[in-house]
Amino acid sequence: MRVYYEDTDAAGIVYYANYLKFIERARTEALLAIGFRQTELRARYGLVFAVREITVRYLAPARLEDQLVVRTASEAPRGARLEMAQEIWRGDTLLVRARVTLACLGPDGRPLRIPADVADALTRLATV
Repeated sequence: MRVYYEDTDAAGIVYYANYLKFIERARTEALLAIGFRQTELRARYGLVFAVREITVRYLAPARLEDQLVVRTASEAPRGARLEMAQEIWRGDTLLVRARVTLACLGPDGRPLRIPADVADALTRLATV
């Protein structure tokens, strides 16, 4: 992804909270890459993923017009819980490392076990 003016502060450095948007988009793209659309998951299983916890380590700044790559990996899902590791890179420089815990929720907002076919597909996201 490219860093746009709207992503930066007055100094042309990416505003810290915008990295959360970048990794959110990358999680959506990762699901699409393994064959799942979030709208279909909701329609088919009544499930949505919600961020339960996130830890972010900022290592170096991204700047206006940088080209970034977000790498996303998943651990094997456990019940209604999914752990993901994400990294944001500019070339060969690691900028951000994040660990995200997602909860799978049903239509009533309560935890819902991740369906077996979805869990199996998530194991394809095994390496960052």
